[in-house]
Amino acid sequence: MSFTKHKLLVANRGEIAVRIIRAAQQLGIPTVAVCSEADKLSLPAMLADEVVNIGPARADQSYLKGELILKAAKETGATAIHPGYGFLSESADFAEAVVEAGLIFVGPSAETIRKMGDKACARTTAQAAGVPVVPGSEGEINSLEEAINTAKDVGYPLLIKASAGGGGRGIRIAYDDSELAKEFVIAQSEAKAAFGSGAVYLERFITQARHIEVQILGDGEQAIHLYERECSLQRRRQKVFEEAPSPVLSPSTREKLCLNAAALAQQLHYKGAGTLEFLYDDSSQEFFFIEMNTRIQVEHPVTEAITGVDLVQWMIKIALGEPLSLQQKDIRIQGSAIEMRINAENPAKGFFPSPGLLESVSWPIGEGVRIDTHLFDNYIIPPFYDSLLAKLIIHGNNRQQAFERAIMALDETQIKGVITTLPLHKALLKEPDIQAGLFHTGTLEMWLSENHEKLIDEEKTHAVTTH
Repeated sequence: MSFTKHKLLVANRGEIAVRIIRAAQQLGIPTVAVCSEADKLSLPAMLADEVVNIGPARADQSYLKGELILKAAKETGATAIHPGYGFLSESADFAEAVVEAGLIFVGPSAETIRKMGDKACARTTAQAAGVPVVPGSEGEINSLEEAINTAKDVGYPLLIKASAGGGGRGIRIAYDDSELAKEFVIAQSEAKAAFGSGAVYLERFITQARHIEVQILGDGEQAIHLYERECSLQRRRQKVFEEAPSPVLSPSTREKLCLNAAALAQQLHYKGAGTLEFLYDDSSQEFFFIEMNTRIQVEHPVTEAITGVDLVQWMIKIALGEPLSLQQKDIRIQGSAIEMRINAENPAKGFFPSPGLLESVSWPIGEGVRIDTHLFDNYIIPPFYDSLLAKLIIHGNNRQQAFERAIMALDETQIKGVITTLPLHKALLKEPDIQAGLFHTGTLEMWLSENHEKLIDEEKTHAVTTH
């Protein structure tokens, strides 16, 4: 199918904007980059065929202004908009506005975004598809009395979660009735402040769970899965290190988990790339659906590495009307891949942000190495946005080879001028439990509290070798 009549506007910045621009250009589609005042000299602005400055540095005055993005699309003759991740990527209102403006939204329908963005509604939808969910409330909880009654049925400990939440925000934990009474009010207040809605729901808290997610792809008629990603190494519920496939799932559990995810996507008549997130209990080998992300994920490259499928290109092709030609039997796991998020933060000092002038950067080369980034020498890292600088993706024939290649790649990576999380990844890759796959969602925070001195030493060593 020819896409020459189309022009794609990329409503994002940083490495994901670069990723989308390159995917579109490989399809022969011209691109438009929107940028804030702080990103005028960014790599996406350099790579795109056209650039539109949409406002001041602050995201709420630029990248979060849907009307400015639509205006840029109209001015440049763009026919489609790809939102990337973050910003407006899961805004049903924005998706709706794009379609009402006569443009194509590269992603699922506003109805699907709205349905799966409401955590309580997503839970009900999963149950209707026969997908297991974490024991909890059936729908939203509106009063403390209702919450306490639900706790009697579900049992403690409990998570109180914002129905409209995301990114690990709007979550409180209660271990008994007295804590529930206190945390419930706080959770409602936080939910209202963060998401504009005080609606919450309750879930059983699995204390040593793994966070495993399944990548799906659909064209509105059929949906397939592209296997799972292990995302348990998190700090403050933000992922730091991901891999695919998970090192702990048995073949039978993997098949059951992934087919459940595909079944839910099929029921939704899902269109585009999406991710279903699950909690996995090592001890019981049970898995429970927790939420769906109706967009491309930061960690999508590890799935591309083990399947050979370009997810971003398929998002674009599906949105522009090409049916999904891939079938489930075409998708096979090829080796193992890991992704390390490199952020402009100082792990030895509480992950304090480190924006500023990046003097020079040198990336590793070699078999199985991929770099997704927007960095270049003398780039000024702005302080206004997420601190993600790059993703180092390593693929190997097996997990051991992927780790060996990752250690070499980290040693070869040179970023001068700002402090980054490279020393953290170097330290993590040396940990026997990480190498053995013995971790859960609480592991990284415990490790950080116990290994502060090790991080300081790693940072000192890293500073000597990069300056």
